[in-house]
Amino acid sequence: MPHATAPPATGHRPRWWTELPLIAVVYALYSVGRLLVRGDVSTAVDHGLAILRFEQALYLNAEHPLNRLFTSTPSIGIPADFAYASLHYMVTPAVLVWMFRRRSAAYRAARVWLMNSTLLGLVGFTLMPTCPPRLLDASHGFVDTMAQYSAYGWWGEGASAPRGLSGMTNQYAAMPSLHVGWSLWCGILLWRHGRHPLIRAAGIAYPLITTIVVMGTANHYFLDAVAGAAVMGLGALLVKPVIRFADGVKARLACVFPDGLLGGRKQGGAGTAATAIPATVSPDVSAGCETSTGERIPGQRTTSADPPGTAVGGTAARDAADADASDDAPAAAR
Repeated sequence: MPHATAPPATGHRPRWWTELPLIAVVYALYSVGRLLVRGDVSTAVDHGLAILRFEQALYLNAEHPLNRLFTSTPSIGIPADFAYASLHYMVTPAVLVWMFRRRSAAYRAARVWLMNSTLLGLVGFTLMPTCPPRLLDASHGFVDTMAQYSAYGWWGEGASAPRGLSGMTNQYAAMPSLHVGWSLWCGILLWRHGRHPLIRAAGIAYPLITTIVVMGTANHYFLDAVAGAAVMGLGALLVKPVIRFADGVKARLACVFPDGLLGGRKQGGAGTAATAIPATVSPDVSAGCETSTGERIPGQRTTSADPPGTAVGGTAARDAADADASDDAPAAAR
């Protein structure tokens, strides 16, 4: 998705004191919205079973073998649980900061892409609350690895939420998988903007490992992962329209607050001195209109033959006006 991270047309460099509050507000709205859109549990279970049946109809069954591997092999299951509970919240901000510091020309598009996709994910949670495989009845063959290995980590019954705080998370916000979506965002940026081969390799490995982890820990279905990738694709397509809309809003606000109350800088970057008209240069009183030879603009008392410095309002112009007003002046001067 190169167009989603292409540098903007202008040389705008983001400022951390405006970016940090913006990101904090958007993430807070997402977190609160995720809690507020909790659907009925029975509806979420129905959606989860419908996804499972649809995958079986398509002969897709990656979740069961991965889940059995993770539950039977602690050396795989425990690191996978740690990865599920932490990387989602560590790698994404780290890549965002890296883009801000090292790839500032493409940072704004990357940030807008992430926000678009996150808000679209919230819409998915609202429209389709989904029970993850680990919360289905045991007869469906899934084991909650987070519960099985909870003694090794900080999480409890609420997936990656710390013990006692399961009520602060929405466990039925599984469709789409933003674990997969955000890891894909990180992977594409690392691949596109990374210069070292190891960074680009990490860009390929991270989303693949995340997809395996979310299925092996029974936190997501395969189709949740597909939906997470689709949400990122739609978010990328909305980057340019959203940026155009934001720029339009800024332009309107700049007209309302012309004195720079929004934190903007005057054009020229050096205050009003950059746009001030030098005293020795006459202003353009014709507004781009041309006149015939010898024709005078009303109120202008100089001719095209006058030497430089005799513009309207200048010293020579005032002297000529005084001479015209004198009765003793020759007729040719009037």
